[in-house]
Amino acid sequence: MNSDITHPLTVDMAGVRVIITAGGAGIGGAMADAFSARGASVYVSDIDSNAIAASPHLGSVADMGRAEDVHRFMDSAFAKLGGLDVLINNAGIAGPVAPVQNILPEELDAVLNVNLASQFHCARHAVPALRQSGRGCMINISSVAGKYGFSLRTPYSATKWGIIGLTRSLAIELGPDNIRVNAILPGTVEGHRARFVLAAKAADAGMSPEDYTARALSRISLRCMVSPQDIANMALYLASPFGARITGQAISVDGGMESMS
Repeated sequence: MNSDITHPLTVDMAGVRVIITAGGAGIGGAMADAFSARGASVYVSDIDSNAIAASPHLGSVADMGRAEDVHRFMDSAFAKLGGLDVLINNAGIAGPVAPVQNILPEELDAVLNVNLASQFHCARHAVPALRQSGRGCMINISSVAGKYGFSLRTPYSATKWGIIGLTRSLAIELGPDNIRVNAILPGTVEGHRARFVLAAKAADAGMSPEDYTARALSRISLRCMVSPQDIANMALYLASPFGARITGQAISVDGGMESMS
């Protein structure tokens, strides 16, 4: 048997036009690199001007929590790409890690605007171009927090559940136009955000970050976090011909999350 597992799933994205929000680094950066490496034309947003300056991809600075920034960014992307085949709604923030009574209304609003409303606004702006594509694909980044309750993370978890509802509703609405819409639910992704959240929850539990992280990993079947590249691989699959009959799905990439700490 051929042990080269990359061969049968080699994906050619030549000529495919891709927009990725928050694509300057992290998961978004990994997805941008993965699509570009396979020939796609990629346009990214990021709130960090330094990330945009350092990115090898076309892009512009935008705060995806502001509807006017979303519209400006999308117009710029269409102008540069000449159309759109794949929209990846990746922008998101962790939000507060605190008991619900200690969460300020403005903190809730910020999480709702960036994590959920931005995906609605991007979809609204992108649908006409995706219809013209004839092979339109939308991928919304949710989280395993979108299927489990998550104490001390109520705004974040609520938005991630909302993304799944948005995804399934859009899949039904846009399916007759041959536009596929799916959600990816990352588990605990290696990086700064995971360290911040785990440290905050460790403090609330009166544990060291190391002990709390070990406890969290014990509730993952593979006993590991996932990498940004793991998420990029799933996005490539869903956007490729291999995913041509997949729509309306919420697909976990989490190492087998059994429960959330």
